[in-house]
Amino acid sequence: MAKSVEAYLDNRGNLHLSPSSAIIADLAMALGRVGDEGGMTEGVARLILEKRAEIEQAFADIDSLHHHKPIEIAPESLSNIEVLDLERKRIGES
Repeated sequence: MAKSVEAYLDNRGNLHLSPSSAIIADLAMALGRVGDEGGMTEGVARLILEKRAEIEQAFADIDSLHHHKPIEIAPESLSNIEVLDLERKRIGES
């Protein structure tokens, strides 16, 4: 006899047995191809889901930063401060 099951649809209309599986599929679709032939996409999507709290906090931080004025630092304090520009480091600039 047939049985009823709970399933979840991803944005492409594919059925999944767990909500996390459907979300991972949606994230993988949003990311597109990551790595050679897209082989890393599912792993990256899974990692995004696992690190959700940290990622959401990072987005909350950047949203907050867009609404604040920069702080002023006294010139005598500049020798104690290390400035990290991760965007420049990512693209190989110094």
